[in-house]
Amino acid sequence: MEVLKKIYKKHGFELICVPTQEEALSVAMSFIKPHMSIGMGGSTTVKQIGLYDYVTSRKDITLYNQYEPGISMEENMQRRRQGLVSDLFICGTNALTKNGELVNADGSGNRVAAQIFGPKKVLIIAGINKLVENVEEGFKRIHDVASPKNIERMNNVAISMGKEPRYTMSNIGKKFAYINGDEEGRTTIILVDEELGY
Repeated sequence: MEVLKKIYKKHGFELICVPTQEEALSVAMSFIKPHMSIGMGGSTTVKQIGLYDYVTSRKDITLYNQYEPGISMEENMQRRRQGLVSDLFICGTNALTKNGELVNADGSGNRVAAQIFGPKKVLIIAGINKLVENVEEGFKRIHDVASPKNIERMNNVAISMGKEPRYTMSNIGKKFAYINGDEEGRTTIILVDEELGY
């Protein structure tokens, strides 16, 4: 993993490797400071390690939480926009390569937009299952693994809310991003040696 850290450092990313999701949560919590504004991108991994619950429990931060139950779609979109100019943006990634690159697909685009530019700092949480050889494998992973699982999850949520399932391969990943580097110090990736998320 030391070689991988050096590769990511050359691309401007800080890569922190941890063995468990419990340790990932502990490290991630250290990034949350009082009076911060925080945006979030959709991430099963962030929820799995307990970071979503931790952030939503903090009363000393401003959280632009588009996932808060009961808010209107107008409020949801406003919070997504506010997240793009936050102090910290927390999200997952669809794939990260052994060459130090990030590969993502997004429906609305707020997650990939934030990874590229806007928030002062970006914190990405990823399981070891997201690590791929190269960009081509990253896009293949999105098509073959991440998208089908996300479509199933999101349609199941819609059905449980009494709505028609409407998510398909054509609308879940309309915006794609390949990121080959960032301003040094802006993006930190916590890579967990466990399979997490999709």
